[in-house]
Amino acid sequence: MKTLVVGVGGVTNGGKSTLSMSLHQQIPNSCIIAQDSYFKDDSVVPVDGRGFKQYDMLDALHMDTMMSDVDSWRRDPEAFLKQCGLIPEQTAASEEEEVFVLIVEGFLIFNHRPLNELFDRSYFMEIPYEVCKKRRSSRVYRPPDPPGYFDGHVWPMYLKNRREMESMVSRIVFLDGLKPKEELLAAVCKDVYQEIKRLMEKS
Repeated sequence: MKTLVVGVGGVTNGGKSTLSMSLHQQIPNSCIIAQDSYFKDDSVVPVDGRGFKQYDMLDALHMDTMMSDVDSWRRDPEAFLKQCGLIPEQTAASEEEEVFVLIVEGFLIFNHRPLNELFDRSYFMEIPYEVCKKRRSSRVYRPPDPPGYFDGHVWPMYLKNRREMESMVSRIVFLDGLKPKEELLAAVCKDVYQEIKRLMEKS
């Protein structure tokens, strides 16, 4: 049994979840761990001087729990799939050649060094400020974004976190989130399948 860990990060509303779900549907024996599932309770998320909740930082997330789940998958991907209600598929000639793929999706996955070190393939979705703001305003959040939250917190934190990420990550593929979803999926799928083939052929 062999494993492949794929990271899909990017700006808020950039298309991370859509790409990750499409990848999961295309790649046998894959599953998704989404960072958004690990937010701390709203009551313990810090507030800045302007009253903005500080969601766009690692301290707002249960990263220890997320890492525990990633480690559970690494120990036994097949058991993890079953635990998630997924049925493992026999896709290779032998069990030794079987490749299991974990897709880790989230806006700060490349900013957490212990997680960042596990990625075999890294992709980052980016879209322009204007498009991001428009998409963000059309979505319903709980709790909802207060007035001025995007310009006063979300976008500045994205730029800060991106600079930090770029100082930590060297092997990352930047994806234009304005391109057709099918085009992005095809490009990433091709790359991932090449890596799966390489792993299967590796003695």
